[in-house]
Amino acid sequence: MNVVVLSDTHAPRRWRSCPPRVAEHLRGADAILHAGDVCVPSVLAELAAFAPVHVVKGNNDGPELAAPETLELTLDGLRVGMVHDSGPARGRLARMRRLFPEADLVVFGHSHIPLDESGEGLRIFNPGSPTDRRRQPYGTLGVLRIEHGVLAEARIVPVT
Repeated sequence: MNVVVLSDTHAPRRWRSCPPRVAEHLRGADAILHAGDVCVPSVLAELAAFAPVHVVKGNNDGPELAAPETLELTLDGLRVGMVHDSGPARGRLARMRRLFPEADLVVFGHSHIPLDESGEGLRIFNPGSPTDRRRQPYGTLGVLRIEHGVLAEARIVPVT
C-alpha cells in the first residue's frame, strides 16, 4: 500500500491548488493522510480525487472542516495514530505512546519541520509542509510503503 502524508497545507494562503510536484506523488497513492491545518474543506475534495483521505483537525482549521482532533486507523494491517500537534520535542515519543497505546506509527504536523524518529516501540512521522516551509530548505511531504502490517519504507520527499 502506498500512502502520501501531508500536513500544514494552509489553503488558500499557501495552497491555491494542488502543486504539480505534490500531484505526482498523489497519483500513485492508495490513501492520503493529512495531519491538519488544511484550512478550507475544498483541499480535501481535491485530494479525494486521487485517493481516500484521512484527516485530523489542526489549530488553524475552523468549524467548517469536519475532522476529529485525533484519529486511529489501520492501513494494510499497520496501526496508525494521527494528531496535529504532538507537543514539545522533549518527551514526544513517550507522550505519543500514551496517546496512542496500540499504534505502530503516529503521524503529526504543526511544526512544519519534517521528522522521522523511532523509539519507545513507536515510530513518529511529521511530513513537514509542502507549501509553507518556514525555516526549512524545502517544502516536503511524506511517502509510506506498507506491506502486510509492516512499514516497509518511510521517506520525506522535497517538493519545492
